[in-house]
Amino acid sequence: MAPVGTAGAVATLLSVAIVSYFLCKTTQQKSSGKKKLQRRRTGLVAAIGNTPLIRINSLSDATGCEILGKAEFLNPGGSVKDRVAVKIIEEALESGALAEGGVVTEGSAGSTAISLATVAPAYGCRCHVVIPDDAALEKAQILEALGATVERVRPVSITHRDHFVNIARRRALEASELTSTTRKKSQIDANDSSQINGHSISEEKQNMQFSSECKGGFFADQFENLANFRSHYEGTGPEIWEQTGGKLDAFIAAAGTGGTVAGVSQYLKDQNSNIKCFLIDPPGSGLYNKVTRGVMYTREEAEGRRLKNPFDTITEGIGINRLTENFKMAKLDGAFRGTDMEAVEMSRYLLKNDGLFIGSSSAMNCVGAIRVAKALGPGHTIVTILCDSGMRHLSKFHNDEYLSEHGLTPSATGLEFLHS
Repeated sequence: MAPVGTAGAVATLLSVAIVSYFLCKTTQQKSSGKKKLQRRRTGLVAAIGNTPLIRINSLSDATGCEILGKAEFLNPGGSVKDRVAVKIIEEALESGALAEGGVVTEGSAGSTAISLATVAPAYGCRCHVVIPDDAALEKAQILEALGATVERVRPVSITHRDHFVNIARRRALEASELTSTTRKKSQIDANDSSQINGHSISEEKQNMQFSSECKGGFFADQFENLANFRSHYEGTGPEIWEQTGGKLDAFIAAAGTGGTVAGVSQYLKDQNSNIKCFLIDPPGSGLYNKVTRGVMYTREEAEGRRLKNPFDTITEGIGINRLTENFKMAKLDGAFRGTDMEAVEMSRYLLKNDGLFIGSSSAMNCVGAIRVAKALGPGHTIVTILCDSGMRHLSKFHNDEYLSEHGLTPSATGLEFLHS
């Protein structure tokens, strides 16, 4: 019987050794992958993410809940969009859609463009931004200071060929066409009338000259590019989970592209399906109706039928009347509406009581956090996103004269401005 026992022991030891070998190998491979990522993300880019999750004392004390804000304004580029910019550029470089020396183009109301302009040089790329001319002036000034080329255009429907997003898409095509042509001849005929995507580019080329050293163009496409969603599913969501020790009851945020609310909500739900995730929607946006009623708009309200800016709000970067690929990934339990007056009052309240100087979308998110706190009752932990600071909103959201012209002069002394 002894030999049988010995053989069994040997077999067991061999099994353990084999399993240990493969576990060790897998760990080494994972570790190697992490080191590769860390080597790539050095300098400025390595400082993006892992932002503090801070207790908003005044709101927490007023509601009996723990209301926590992810301080994304502390990213190097000053907003949550730094995460998106890095992910979009890295994935484009890895896939070959973007080359070092190329131009990243984007149509943006501000923060994404600023983040792209901030991080693009770290990857050896340049940035060209198309921005609506009703966006806060300081955002364009920041972009130009960062070295980006800025093109301001009038706001029109997304279906119009001259919507800022569509122009940005064409600029990327033009940069790629220029690169292709440069390879064949040293100079480009200024009267060239070649076609890109059915559009004549000769007139626009004369106005928007890219350097002959340009290595092609890449349209970031923040609304539909799922790298946006992935940046939050792989980064923001896990950070919130770790920082709360998995002990949170709800998450709420507004949506523009939808990447943040989608990535974070899906990650948190994957960890614990009992966590409630909500949307806070500004005036003029159709997402509240989509989440609560399943219908975004009537035929007359459809964004594609509008010729003007469809939003009746002073908040920037949030609210939309179409479903983006990013927003489709969201896992939401409900939605709330917020008003411009509530956002303005909230920003002043937090500045006075917490020393938080935040932008319009951050203020709207905090309005949403109060909505959730009232719905759930005391004793719950609620997380939201503090997207950017008030420094990018001085000409509008934090401008007394502008607010007075729009009937939005703040006057509240407490939280009485919040509607039910």
